[in-house]
Amino acid sequence: MMAAVPLAPLIRAFFVDHLLQHKQVSPQTVSSYRDGFRLLLEFLQQHRHVAPAAAALTDLDAPVVLAFLDHLEHERHNSVRSRNARLATVRSFFRFVAFRVPEHVDLTSRVLAIPVKRTTRRLIHFLTREEMDAVLAACDQTTRAGRRDHALLLTLYNTGARVSEMTALRRSHIRFGASTVVHLQGKGRKDRVVPLWTRTARILRAWCEELGDAPPDYAFPNAQRARLTRHGIAYLLREAVARATATCPSLATKRVSPHVIRHTTAMHLLQAGVDFATIALWLGHEQLDTTHMYVEADLTLKEQALDQLGPLGQRPRRFKADDTVLAFLATL
Repeated sequence: MMAAVPLAPLIRAFFVDHLLQHKQVSPQTVSSYRDGFRLLLEFLQQHRHVAPAAAALTDLDAPVVLAFLDHLEHERHNSVRSRNARLATVRSFFRFVAFRVPEHVDLTSRVLAIPVKRTTRRLIHFLTREEMDAVLAACDQTTRAGRRDHALLLTLYNTGARVSEMTALRRSHIRFGASTVVHLQGKGRKDRVVPLWTRTARILRAWCEELGDAPPDYAFPNAQRARLTRHGIAYLLREAVARATATCPSLATKRVSPHVIRHTTAMHLLQAGVDFATIALWLGHEQLDTTHMYVEADLTLKEQALDQLGPLGQRPRRFKADDTVLAFLATL
């Protein structure tokens, strides 16, 4: 009979050796995988009565993983996308286990065979320029917290940064000058530099001067000067949106999150005529297909395309040059 393989040493080796040392994944990836394992081990303890420290590898067989995924959807009411993200964590772990414990290849193969669920691709949500201006104006700049919130949200909108990039932003990542830029570290340790509008640079410079040189040098610390969390940014954004609803009622029908601000940046760049490649670089997209979803969501561009088509049954207008040089070329 095959000896039981303890689960705890494998989890530790997966995070310390595989993720941090060998693959050198980003802190955001580690946090995502950590949260996924917390949920999985809590499920194992509550529904299978197996303490995480005493669990064996065989306690995480395919039926248990499938039950965990069903639990996420039906009891925790997670979306299919969230379910698939947790499955990706489990798959990554079992690919590591397949090399570390090859005698359990039958168990790992069954878990790795669990398929992802297909999802409906929903249109993205974003704010209009008027709505974004109302949110920015809702920050009370007579208070220190209000000035921080205004500088943070304006920088978030200008850069299109992910919320994790904004929480990690330090004053040393900002280079003021004739052209002020912000250095961001995105997913997969991909760095990018984003320029700031003159207005953003002015407000951000004033905020950094107000912070002074006292450590730590987080650009947007909390009240204790510690790192502001993603939940803290989501909270202050909700508060700003609630205040802005009084002057911009359309905000009451929208669910605004920090990622919606990122979508808003991309949409406004697209509507201003910025090309796909530049927007992809601006947002840190690895593939242009990711950027293309903004075209699908922009109704204005579709209406402009429709206006270029004539009604059915009507002959298209003949080209007529409106310039002497063009008229000359038309005769050749």
